[in-house]
Amino acid sequence: MSRAKGFEAETSGAEWLAAHGFEIVERNYQKKCGEIDIIARKNGVIHFVEVKSGENFDPIYAFTPRKISRVIKTAQSWLGRTDTPFCIDALIIRAGGIELIENVTM
Repeated sequence: MSRAKGFEAETSGAEWLAAHGFEIVERNYQKKCGEIDIIARKNGVIHFVEVKSGENFDPIYAFTPRKISRVIKTAQSWLGRTDTPFCIDALIIRAGGIELIENVTM
């Protein structure tokens, strides 16, 4: 996927999250260990959201164990030493709509 399409998907995802009661805290948080597309807050919980989209395949398959591991490491760096409740989510954008899968590490 091109960088422009990825940015477009992340923007759509952030708009969708905001429309569903999430406060967008940060986008494209980058550290040496990885990147998190969207960091959002809802009901006192921090959501580290990885956005995946695709046209010729189901984008859920792009959310691999390796990607999950990188998101976890990056989330830990963002959290620091706080004990804030958090979860790792996948936001899947398909032609038919958007689906949020919460707590993908459970």
